[in-house]
Amino acid sequence: MAEVVGAKESAVVDGGSTMFSEVEVREMSGFKRGGDDHVEVTCGCTSFCYGDAVGTLRVFASGDLEIRCDCTPGCQEGLAFIVLSLHPFAYKLTPAAFEKHSGRETARKWKNNIWVIVDGEKVPLSKTALLKYYNKALSKTSSQTTSQRVCHRDEFLKCTQCSKLRRFHLRTKEECRAYHDAFININNWNCSDMPFHKITCDDEEERASRRVYRGCLTSSTCRGCTSCVCFGCGTCRFSDCGCQSCIDFTRNVKA
Repeated sequence: MAEVVGAKESAVVDGGSTMFSEVEVREMSGFKRGGDDHVEVTCGCTSFCYGDAVGTLRVFASGDLEIRCDCTPGCQEGLAFIVLSLHPFAYKLTPAAFEKHSGRETARKWKNNIWVIVDGEKVPLSKTALLKYYNKALSKTSSQTTSQRVCHRDEFLKCTQCSKLRRFHLRTKEECRAYHDAFININNWNCSDMPFHKITCDDEEERASRRVYRGCLTSSTCRGCTSCVCFGCGTCRFSDCGCQSCIDFTRNVKA
């Protein structure tokens, strides 16, 4: 069980620095310390037609934001996003995807439409300190050069047996390696080869409306910008791989 952060407690990241001060999270409903690198807080989004959709927001020190939807008991929305996730919990909806799932009529303004409860009142995320790491990540990404970028958008591979597209998350070096090896073997790759989270050809394909969300930090529906499309870096290229892309990258780094 994650520990609830009390009035005199704050969430901490590795090294002892605080993610949020007492003042920043005071009277915030459902605020919990979830681990060394993230916190959790109850959130929601209101549709004039369907009412409130409630969820749990994870805020990572890296700037990542993930939401588990609890609009109904056992809501399955977002499970398609954990195909290659190392997270055991199903926090995989982006804020924009959660906003859309809630049925919010004026979508695409998730910073203002998604709220947390502070002292009994619904307060937009944009008016809290919860976005400060997200904003820092955006600022850092926009200032990075091509060789320094660390954001990799999600990629898809088609199963050679059922022709269904399967999502690969590229957040860590291990995830990038799994996709890289699968891509090299693309002509023989099938659903049963999916690492980390086993699936079969009988599992449903992710809806096309969800595939547009590929994890770009700049825009949730980005089609491929310099912030999320990487053509080679230390995270997605490997010195022990014999493919031409990895060989060329390794040689260039040594040069």
